[in-house]
Amino acid sequence: MSVHSRGVKPPAKTDSEALTKAPPVPKYLSKLAQAEWRRIMPQLITRRIITKADLAGVESYCVAVGAARQIAETMTTGELPDLKLGGLQIRYMQTARQLAAEYGLTPTSRARIGGAKEDDDSDNPLAVT
Repeated sequence: MSVHSRGVKPPAKTDSEALTKAPPVPKYLSKLAQAEWRRIMPQLITRRIITKADLAGVESYCVAVGAARQIAETMTTGELPDLKLGGLQIRYMQTARQLAAEYGLTPTSRARIGGAKEDDDSDNPLAVT
C-alpha cells in the first residue's frame, strides 16, 4: 500500500529554538495590526512553536488581519460598499487565514500541534503483522 502526503500538512511540533519571551510589537505596524500581535503572541510563546525565523511570517499575518479590519471599518459608513475594497478585504482575509494555519491559530492547526500521535494499528483487526 502506498502512502502519499500530497495535500497533507505534517503535524506542527514544538521547536527547540522556540522563543520564551514575546518580542516587542513592531512600531511600523498599524494600530489594528499591533493589537493582533498583542493578542496572538502570548499563545504562540506558550505553545513554543515560534522562533526568530518565524517573526516575519507573524508580522505578515498581523498586517493582513489589520488591513482586513481597517477595510471593514471603512466599509461600514452606511453607503454602498466599494466592490474593489471588498475584493481587497477578501484577499487579506484569505492570506490571514492561510498564515494563521501555519502558526497554529486555527482550531484544526491547534489540534495538529497538540494531537500529533503516531499511527497505531494494534487495535485494527485487518492490520498485517
